[in-house]
Amino acid sequence: MNQLYYGDNLDILRRYIKDESIDLIYLDPPFNSNATYNVLFSQQDGSQSTAQIQAFEDTWQWDEEAAKSYELTVEQGGSIADALRAFRLLLGNSNMMAYLAMMAPRLVELHRVLKRTGSLYLHCDSTASHYLKVLLDQVFSPENFRNEIIWKRSNPKSHGSINFPTCTDTILRYTKTDKFTFNQPYGDHDPEYVSKAYKYSDEKGRYRLLPLLNPNQDRPNLTYEFLGVKRVWRWTRERMEKAYEDGIVIQLKPGAVPQYKKYLSDSKGRTITNCWTDINQVAGNESLGYPTQKPEELLERIIEASSEEGDTVLDPFCGCGTAIAASQKLNRNWIGIDITHLAIGLIKLRMADQFGEELIYEVYGEPTTIEGARKLSEMDKYQFEWWALGLVGARPSDPKKGSDRGIDGRLYFHDDESGKTKQVIISVKGGSTGVSHIRDLVGVLDRENAQIGVLITLQEPTKPMRSEAASAGFYDSPWGKHPRVQILTIEELLEGQQIDMPPIRQVNQTYRRAPRHQVDSGKQPELGFDG
Repeated sequence: MNQLYYGDNLDILRRYIKDESIDLIYLDPPFNSNATYNVLFSQQDGSQSTAQIQAFEDTWQWDEEAAKSYELTVEQGGSIADALRAFRLLLGNSNMMAYLAMMAPRLVELHRVLKRTGSLYLHCDSTASHYLKVLLDQVFSPENFRNEIIWKRSNPKSHGSINFPTCTDTILRYTKTDKFTFNQPYGDHDPEYVSKAYKYSDEKGRYRLLPLLNPNQDRPNLTYEFLGVKRVWRWTRERMEKAYEDGIVIQLKPGAVPQYKKYLSDSKGRTITNCWTDINQVAGNESLGYPTQKPEELLERIIEASSEEGDTVLDPFCGCGTAIAASQKLNRNWIGIDITHLAIGLIKLRMADQFGEELIYEVYGEPTTIEGARKLSEMDKYQFEWWALGLVGARPSDPKKGSDRGIDGRLYFHDDESGKTKQVIISVKGGSTGVSHIRDLVGVLDRENAQIGVLITLQEPTKPMRSEAASAGFYDSPWGKHPRVQILTIEELLEGQQIDMPPIRQVNQTYRRAPRHQVDSGKQPELGFDG
């Protein structure tokens, strides 16, 4: 049941996800919340495909793709079309309008795939939260709005801004109907509260005293005298007497109104409200270096509150896979979708690290043949590069487009007791290659003081290339001799061959190892599915 899809989530939802098949949806759709107000609402024009968003940039533009999405949604009519027309009147052809035009049909599809007992949590910030709530009200109906959850993600940092520092995110919670799964979460009591409230103790532990008086005075059947005090009580006489015999009800002095003991051990804990200040941002071993990564504790709270074991959780913007990892940990089925091979590769590595190579799930949309790899390379060289790096468990040296100084990816390892971090430099070529690329790689190794260099190529290397690589010599480690310059073809990688290097004990510093515990023909060619 567990599935990971590469592609545009709108297309994946429409083609592969059945009606009312999902119990819980969590989405954290990317948006450039750091953009200034004037830039955000400025008029934009361009031809870049909005679906192919550059990873980490989180930008949306009003372009041909956004205009087409707007027109198609409006032509379908209904309240969602009315909302979009109103937004267009207010916002014009701005980045925000592009974002809303792209989100609207996706929210419609998410409503379709959600079970009648299901819930949706949309994670955003104050830049777009009010607009998104209007869209969600039109799709899910206002009466199915349940909460605006405020998450304090970090401590505010003042940098002399003209605005109050922002330290919170917004999570909008909706259900499909009035019958839904909800398990009230509880947290640990504040120690100061415990010391003040639970100030008594006996052989059973700490307890507090609570009143037994009934707030409703018109209860003749509960009006009686007990321990010399006549009142309207919460409990029947039989229950009161039994509790007194068990030592639960006590009278502090003759004539005083009896009270009952509430033991700390019987308390479920502090009731979690819609203001979440007890979950910190990602830090330490959990951090994978992914800019928008959310803490697993945050997703675990959402998943436990609104689903049961065996339910199916969907994340259509799964990024580095936190919702997927939390679902797996909590024995839920899961479906993840992302538009970049960068994310898909990172998720596969994360799941292997956390749950072992034996974890079984299906991956759709990745190339499985040379022809598929060639199509991906022709379609988007950066997606090809990220996918190829994923085949060897490496991450890009710089996730943004631009000058790479001959380095597409890196792997790090430690092979002695010195603690010195050593590295493998990786270069990926989807086009023609020659001896000059080997010489360039050797030059990068010398410049970076790296131990091993690897050229990943789509084309078969020439004999002079292999001869030039062999002349670079070997790197010696406790595990033997490793060619200092290696050439690996995509075909070899698809057949299971890997880099000849010492075992990785600490993977690259951009994306660290996690602690253990089909596509629209107009946008994306068929790549061949595995799984």
